[in-house]
Amino acid sequence: CWPDTLRLTMNKSARRQIKIIDSHTGGEPTRIVVAGGPDLGHGSLATRRETFQREFDRFRSAVVNEPRGSDVVVGALLVEPADKSCVTGVIFFNNVGYLGMCGHGTIGLMVTLAHLGRIESGEHKIETPVGIITATLHPSGEASVANVPSWRARKAVTVDVPGIGPVTGDVAWGGNWFFLVEQHGMNLSPANAEQLTDYCWRVRQAVNTQGFPEIDHVELFGPPAASGAHSRNFVQCPGKAYDRSPCGTGTSAKLACLAADGKLAEGATWIQESLIGSTFAGRYSWLDRASGKVAPVITGTAFVNAESTQLLDARDPFCWGIR
Repeated sequence: CWPDTLRLTMNKSARRQIKIIDSHTGGEPTRIVVAGGPDLGHGSLATRRETFQREFDRFRSAVVNEPRGSDVVVGALLVEPADKSCVTGVIFFNNVGYLGMCGHGTIGLMVTLAHLGRIESGEHKIETPVGIITATLHPSGEASVANVPSWRARKAVTVDVPGIGPVTGDVAWGGNWFFLVEQHGMNLSPANAEQLTDYCWRVRQAVNTQGFPEIDHVELFGPPAASGAHSRNFVQCPGKAYDRSPCGTGTSAKLACLAADGKLAEGATWIQESLIGSTFAGRYSWLDRASGKVAPVITGTAFVNAESTQLLDARDPFCWGIR
């Protein structure tokens, strides 16, 4: 029989420690891995994201999936930036895969970096797999994200959705690909979340099979409930969970569509409300009117709500998450 001290030492040695900080932005959680992540080597963030996906995907699953996480959690792995003018590099991921960019996650990242004492109020560059972005931490605690160039690729695309019928929406890029729908006849309320999820899932599958396989987010719009807001949205993420925040990349895609239609002036503020009532303030400037590309800026608030150590025990049959 082993002495208790030896058994304890061996048990500890079988565990890998992952240091994480949790936050939420408008209700949407972000889990940032600050230590203990995989070594992805060097090169561009896009290359390292490919390495992450190809060689360390079970790490992604372990961090955000059950039993440690949930379908709603968005993860973020901090890495050394290839561009040394950036304060950090970051790779965002969720319960089913990887994101090019994440607006709410970047706001959470800024607040987390401040919590760690790595940044102070002011402007900072962040490197992502889809490009370098600039984010500003305000003295108020809010953060603004100057997102990647955004644009509408197609206007008023109609797809035939089995069980629903024809649905018309815009295809737009805001750091991820979106199908944005105004006319859907749905009530955007938390009590209706399951019906909205089913609707969006059907729409996404139809859009993917009818010419737009790159679409991984579906965004519905309706009348706002919050005072001063211009619109309420429901955003279904790639893993089927809905975004509790107004979605930073989704708001960027919306701004691109508003700009293309001449419905929002350059520099004017658009208040986007989420399904649960949280809001982002968005504005844009033109980059190229001919191509419809705009530079969106999204402002919101995040709060750090946990610091913890995850333990990956190789003896645990669910060590790498429940997929």
